[in-house]
Amino acid sequence: MNGGTGGTGRAEEHGVREMDPPRSRGGERQVPGLREAAHGLEHVPDLEEEARGSGHVPDLGEAAHGHEHVPDLEEETRGRERQVLDRIERVRRRGARVREDRITLAHGAGGKATHTLIEAVFLESFRNPMLEPLEDGAVAGGLAFTTDAFVVTPLFFPGGDIGDLAVNGTVNDLAMCGARPRYLSAGFILEEGFPVADLRRVTASMAEAARLAGVWIVTGDTKVVERGKADGCYVTTSGIGTLDRPVRLSAASARPGDAVIVSGPIGEHGITIMLARGELDIEADLCSDTAPLNTLVDLLLDACGGAEGGDGGCAVRCLRDATRGGVATIVNEIAEASRVAVVLDEDAVPVRPAVRGACELLGIDPLYVACEGRMVAVVAGDSAEAALAALRSHPLGSDAAIIGRINDDPPGLVLLRTSFGGTRIVDLLVGDPLPRIC
Repeated sequence: MNGGTGGTGRAEEHGVREMDPPRSRGGERQVPGLREAAHGLEHVPDLEEEARGSGHVPDLGEAAHGHEHVPDLEEETRGRERQVLDRIERVRRRGARVREDRITLAHGAGGKATHTLIEAVFLESFRNPMLEPLEDGAVAGGLAFTTDAFVVTPLFFPGGDIGDLAVNGTVNDLAMCGARPRYLSAGFILEEGFPVADLRRVTASMAEAARLAGVWIVTGDTKVVERGKADGCYVTTSGIGTLDRPVRLSAASARPGDAVIVSGPIGEHGITIMLARGELDIEADLCSDTAPLNTLVDLLLDACGGAEGGDGGCAVRCLRDATRGGVATIVNEIAEASRVAVVLDEDAVPVRPAVRGACELLGIDPLYVACEGRMVAVVAGDSAEAALAALRSHPLGSDAAIIGRINDDPPGLVLLRTSFGGTRIVDLLVGDPLPRIC
């Protein structure tokens, strides 16, 4: 898995410091709990396991590299690549099926287990035309509607708390639909003994976040459960927005030739939460990136939302906020829904040094780490520069970057051109290296 083990020295260069790291009996440095959770990522997710079953590790470019002048080997390599891709396609055509008897933390991580749970249980039970696209919100009658739940721990962290996280998350889901967020509801599940002062702090953050996003919190609900039955405070929010523009954004709208843009450096929220728990003996100067993205989306749609993308469609195809599962999960959803290939350039993905350093120490790929104030935009290729300029004119998009392109083959897959010149498959997140981050 990329971004894995650069070693302590490189991490310190990135501003990440280990604090008296715990050691195993054999002297090896351990990261309690999380290293084991990230272990699955270091081995690359299930698709590579599938590939191994065919006797070939799907580093698609690497296999051919070094044999450019040997036609027989090139042909053999292409044949093996096709076998790998065919095998992956067969696996994906199988219907979603929950294999576990009980819910695990991985079912809430936003990755492969979450997708399976949603498709096999919720979609199977509630199936209807508005739910089937599985977008960030439902759209009908000129309105967008979304709902979300927040169980982050700790409740307060550098750069935010559960209150502004809840407001910003729902505002962003509406904005990703192309809607103007208007009204929110807020539900609180409180544990007996939770300090009223902390509740006031949460509601003050929510009020300020709502003011900044230009929305009103107009209704809500409160429930209290016995001591030990919750973790202080959980918040649920729902939101309604109006569709004021003639745009229809969907993960199924990406087309070959489109550009993939990320609005800023990735992974800051997830790493901040992980370090704030104080379980890893690591320090870094990081804050959560939680922020409302509706004004940034307005700028993007003003710049190119009405432009046609060469084939008569809207220039902005799709917007997604890269929360649980990170950018890797978002682009996998787009590749699958649009039946296109997403090809990312590892060197183009913006990652702050402190995040990269922490990821190197922990063996986590930044592509899988959650953001709460970053979005992925798929834009027609001929509008990409206009989109980038619009994003960079906003403080929340000043470090926006084009990180990849949409190709037509292989459909449904995400490929990463690595810094070393190879190419590897980027699958959905497997397991849950960072539970309860939002």
